[in-house]
Amino acid sequence: MELSLLIVLAGAAAAGFAQGVSGFAFSLVALSVWAWAVEPQMAAPMAVFGALTGQLVALPWVWRGFDLRKLLPLVIGGLIGVPLGAFLLQWLDPVLFRFSLGLFLLVYCPLMLLLPADFNWPHGGRLADGASGFAGGVLGGLAGISGPVPTLWTTLRGWDKDTQRGVLQAFNIAMHMATLTAYALSGAITGETLVMFAWITPALAIPAVLGVLLFRRLATRTFRRLILLLLLVSGLTLVWGSVAQWL
Repeated sequence: MELSLLIVLAGAAAAGFAQGVSGFAFSLVALSVWAWAVEPQMAAPMAVFGALTGQLVALPWVWRGFDLRKLLPLVIGGLIGVPLGAFLLQWLDPVLFRFSLGLFLLVYCPLMLLLPADFNWPHGGRLADGASGFAGGVLGGLAGISGPVPTLWTTLRGWDKDTQRGVLQAFNIAMHMATLTAYALSGAITGETLVMFAWITPALAIPAVLGVLLFRRLATRTFRRLILLLLLVSGLTLVWGSVAQWL
């Protein structure tokens, strides 16, 4: 087996487990590993497909937290944002984009960790929820990372872990499907990409299940801090990977 394929499979397994625990981290983890073995043009569709697959695998364990009223503003905003993100993809420097997002996470997550564990922000309502979904949709269209902004927002809102996970699981599935459709229409999904889809699916499935089983054992406060720590690590990974590419 070629080294590049081993790197792809290892990245898929690590990302599947991270997503199983957190509900969103597949693309952030996978892209940081795949950057060493896969061209960016192929890595983006692979990350979106892997994230969608991981979400579907974990769905039987998290659907009970689903809340349609909380989901709708996020999805409506996200579906507006995805086409914009896919359009901006041809104009923006993806490395600079990842670097900027990484810096944002490095500043925001430590501030959130310093807040009391039971802190919640009650203001903004559905309009703010929709805005966070829109931001997630734009980021999903750009790089398949629709989860971080809505996750940060719903954490700030103080949602309990089951509601947050159930709603964001459905949101991310919708965003990934919309993004894959945009990629397919643009011709970004080739025959070689489909082969890689077939490789990464079994590699991520079992780790994703193990991750979601760990998620179910976590208390809400522990889950909140774990999410923020994962986002902080993701920010470090994005900044480090961007700098490495520039150098």
